[in-house]
Amino acid sequence: MAAGPPRDAGAAATRAFEHITDYLTGLSTRPIAPTAGYGKIRAQLDVPLPAGPTDPVEVVDALAAGTADGLTGTGSPRFFGYVIGGILPAALAADLMAVAWDQNAGLASLSPAAAAAESVAGAWVRELLGLPASASVGITTGTQMAHVTALAAARHRVLARYGWDVEADGLHGAPPVRVFAGAARHTTVDAALRLLGFGTRRLAVVEADETGRMRPDALRAALAGGHGPAIVIAQAGEINTGAFDPMPEICALGREHGAWVHVDGAFGLWAAVSASPRRRALVAGIDQADSWATDGHKWLNLAYDCGIAIVADSDAHRAAMSTRADYVVHGGEGEHDPLEWTPEFSRRARGFALYAALRSLGRAGLTDLVDRCCGHARHFAAALAGLDGVAVLNEVELNQVLVRVDDDDAITGATTDLVVTGGVAFVSGTVWRGAVAMRVSVCNWMTTEADVDQAVAAIATAAITARARARA
Repeated sequence: MAAGPPRDAGAAATRAFEHITDYLTGLSTRPIAPTAGYGKIRAQLDVPLPAGPTDPVEVVDALAAGTADGLTGTGSPRFFGYVIGGILPAALAADLMAVAWDQNAGLASLSPAAAAAESVAGAWVRELLGLPASASVGITTGTQMAHVTALAAARHRVLARYGWDVEADGLHGAPPVRVFAGAARHTTVDAALRLLGFGTRRLAVVEADETGRMRPDALRAALAGGHGPAIVIAQAGEINTGAFDPMPEICALGREHGAWVHVDGAFGLWAAVSASPRRRALVAGIDQADSWATDGHKWLNLAYDCGIAIVADSDAHRAAMSTRADYVVHGGEGEHDPLEWTPEFSRRARGFALYAALRSLGRAGLTDLVDRCCGHARHFAAALAGLDGVAVLNEVELNQVLVRVDDDDAITGATTDLVVTGGVAFVSGTVWRGAVAMRVSVCNWMTTEADVDQAVAAIATAAITARARARA
């Protein structure tokens, strides 16, 4: 019989920690974009499968060497692409411990520690966001699955009002559920509707204004145009402009028409902790919704992956997610079984890092993080607007800045690409109202004004190069 791998896990973990330390130490100076593409990295990793065991330390070293050039420095203070935060030190440490502890976080009986950490962290999230203390919380992989979780609860409740048990009888023959969302909704909404069996053709798209906000008058007309079970999906923080749907009006219309209102707040919900009355006003009335989805790996600066589903109707939430089996030992009265609140049965203990991040920041630290990023976004916008030929397309209400160069698709796209390949900063491209644009998102706890200035300088240089190449 072939011998198994060496049993000294400590040696491999120690070597991994050395690689982690080297990576983090060099994060602020290394090129942010990968310097090698998929093909090269795959070739470096694609060795023949070993016939027998390999020393774990050797495996760790080979993995670190083979992937180094293909890693994106998403934790860099000058990473402004998509909406991706860094990793808070306490959250990083907690995640490393969670991996070592290797807890299956589905049941309180299986891991009282993981279940308790999730329960406390969920209560803190509700408190910070000003949501009902009685709401239930499930921790998922991200807002995509948080949508699925919350909208499954919505599906349960709106159909139950019409006498239909969707968990038992499915959707075949059920009363048709009307689903409404704004024209500028995030694509994860559509994906969630597909996964839940609604299909995207069931979605009634509600007109949005020039900033991406859903128009209440258009929603009112859409709701009045039919009857039956209904779900309205609002948005707190449009992915390009950061715009917020008018929550008080939308929630009031939902109540008037008996519709469940769900809020996509992947990053925007955290405006609730801002010290700025203007920013807090963006989420005014949001507590009147029925469910909410947000991310931990964006503004909370947790490692991937962590999403949070919050549902005011905890009975509907449990009915949509809960499952039973003879061999499963469920928690007793007052104990939190995470599998009751998410689509996953077995999963990693994401709650440890969420708990650690919130405890390390506290309310004041989280407020400072959000407001500091918003201040950096405003500085970004002012500095970019001062560059020749650069236009900022949105009012910077939060942490998103939308930019166009020379009012030209090709030059804007080329500028974006040049910034990324230059390695000093990372921004992402998008299409806004039919035009190519550059998108800048600020949500890293380490970002400073100096980092913003470096990024602006990189964008200015890239724009000059893009124009020159276009003329050549």
